[in-house]
Amino acid sequence: MEKIGDIEIRVVGKFGNEELSPENYDIKHIASILQNVEDLLYPNNKKDRPIITYNIKEGSVRHIFKTTIQTIIGFSAVLLEIQAKNAIDFLELKTARAIENIQYLSLQKNYEFQIKTSLKEDFELIINPSTKFFRTENIWVDAELYFYGILKDAGGKSKANIHLDTEDYGYLSIETGEEFLKQREENLLYKKFGVRANGKQNIETGEVDTKSLKLLELINYNPKFDSEYLNSLISKAKKNWKEINADEWLLNLRGGYEA
Repeated sequence: MEKIGDIEIRVVGKFGNEELSPENYDIKHIASILQNVEDLLYPNNKKDRPIITYNIKEGSVRHIFKTTIQTIIGFSAVLLEIQAKNAIDFLELKTARAIENIQYLSLQKNYEFQIKTSLKEDFELIINPSTKFFRTENIWVDAELYFYGILKDAGGKSKANIHLDTEDYGYLSIETGEEFLKQREENLLYKKFGVRANGKQNIETGEVDTKSLKLLELINYNPKFDSEYLNSLISKAKKNWKEINADEWLLNLRGGYEA
């Protein structure tokens, strides 16, 4: 049986003139914590993640999460590094956004969040209205991006989008606009496509903000090997290289340097 550890997020503050407790802590704030904890612990592969269990306790409000001790060890290291750097830009995007969301809630409600683990009970990461755990906006730039995968869903009630299941980035939601989907007469679902999209990309790490994606072009994608096409390209290239001395060209390319 896998060893289990705890993560505690304690919330200190007031509800009117009363101290916070589970009896006066609004369910929407509980939902906010629950939504962010999964990204804190498992920012990437959520399909195969271990189970996370939850309990709420007195004193003021204590959110208790249980999961594998391996995850607790990793999360303890993350908390220490956030405290040491006093920044969150080094974190994976979803983890950084989760910390930022807790910081915003702290500012909105004047709450203090005290985060610790059963591995490091003597250490707490404090997030309160005086801390500044926000991402640095200028490291995220607009970029043109390409993705490949199977289109699993299209539409949306409030915002039209497509859902692309990719190997490299998981399940992506890409904003399309209603007009694009109205113009498509053929069935798009369960077919392989390439997608050209606009989105935000981290200039330091290359990480993509998958929540920022907007469709530019849907590309029919057939990854099968086509030997005839490849041979035709080789044939064309031979004609272009006919008058070129390969050894001399390589020597010029190396700048006269011989390995």
